[in-house]
Amino acid sequence: APYDPRHAPPLPGQPSQVYSDYFARVKDLVERASEKNQNKPVILVAHSFGGKVILGFVNWTPMAWRKKFIKHLVLVSPTPPEGFLGVLTSLTSGPSFLVPSVPPLLLRQMWRTFASTLLSLPSPMAFGHRPTVITNHKNYSAYDYKDLLPALGLNTEVVKRVLSMQLRIDPPMVPTTYLNGVGVKTPEQVVYREGNFDVAPEKVYGDGDGTMNFFSVLAFVKELSRQQQANIPFKFVAIANATHSDIVVQEHSLKKVMDVILEANH
Repeated sequence: APYDPRHAPPLPGQPSQVYSDYFARVKDLVERASEKNQNKPVILVAHSFGGKVILGFVNWTPMAWRKKFIKHLVLVSPTPPEGFLGVLTSLTSGPSFLVPSVPPLLLRQMWRTFASTLLSLPSPMAFGHRPTVITNHKNYSAYDYKDLLPALGLNTEVVKRVLSMQLRIDPPMVPTTYLNGVGVKTPEQVVYREGNFDVAPEKVYGDGDGTMNFFSVLAFVKELSRQQQANIPFKFVAIANATHSDIVVQEHSLKKVMDVILEANH
């Protein structure tokens, strides 16, 4: 169920026509898949930003529809709403993963036009007051976007949009398994010593899957696990040394993902 990564899934109270149309198509896909398989409910599997998208889809559907059509939700290294540092460094220095053969700085201006780039910035919920961007003159934490974004040259409207975003995480209220890599060196701070965002930063590393910061993953897990209070199953599986991209490629981690899907299918 491919989506357009330039657009942002809708926030509560902020509808998106692009995603309303997309969600309607996914809903139709699920219903047709169920109908063609003896009206059985489906298992939804999503990876990375697709995890954020599919979680938005599930929460968009009525509860009665979820109970009828969704047997299990499998989130593999989903993008946590609490944010991760890679989103911020793509905003400051350009994305290194979009077109690997092109220098990130040449893609920065285009990247900043995507609505999705403002999602998943490091949030106070996960990152607290710890600096994410360090310079000789000023440090910036997740509380300092009103200062950092203008310093990056972003316009007032963008700053207002970021500051107005209210972080809200609703559990999907369907049986869910969340898998994520751990034990891989993951950037959690960037250093621009002279405050020059046109040069590649130095990086300070912590734990994660090479992309997603593990403390942000755990904050997301805590929010999703609230559905257990309503006796709806939720399970988190940490896979040692699985990177963000290769978790669905490497044999040892792919087997764990497939085991979860097969278990849910019984």
